[in-house]
Amino acid sequence: MMTVRDDMSIDEKQMALVETFEFFDDWTDRYEHIISLGKELPPLSDEFKTEANLIKGCQSQVWLHAEMKDGKLFFSADSDAIITKGLISMIIQVFSGHSPEEIINTELSFIDRIGLKEHLSPTRSNGLLSMVKQLKFYAIAFSAKS
Repeated sequence: MMTVRDDMSIDEKQMALVETFEFFDDWTDRYEHIISLGKELPPLSDEFKTEANLIKGCQSQVWLHAEMKDGKLFFSADSDAIITKGLISMIIQVFSGHSPEEIINTELSFIDRIGLKEHLSPTRSNGLLSMVKQLKFYAIAFSAKS
């Protein structure tokens, strides 16, 4: 199983996630892995659990915080639903530590390649798209500032 490392490119991080999910034989194991990713996600500080950081379009509550350090964006997130927390964990693993331009210009392929869309309920699938859109929106906003 490959682990996502900070020194990897966005595409390498996506590939590592795809390879990790190929390691599991069935979707029960894959869901367990998503849940464990959610449990590993550090809790978001209460100061960032605000209405402004709440992602619209998610059935459960998902907060996303972004900050820029040395020209790179770093994301932190939390959710009140454990599977959703695992999903946002994967997305921020892929995008954190990269420039807004890299984030804006990256096609997120791991979601389809893992088969998440087919195995999530329509509401979770829409929520996942809302999470990705929000991360891209932050990248666009920070790119415009610099």
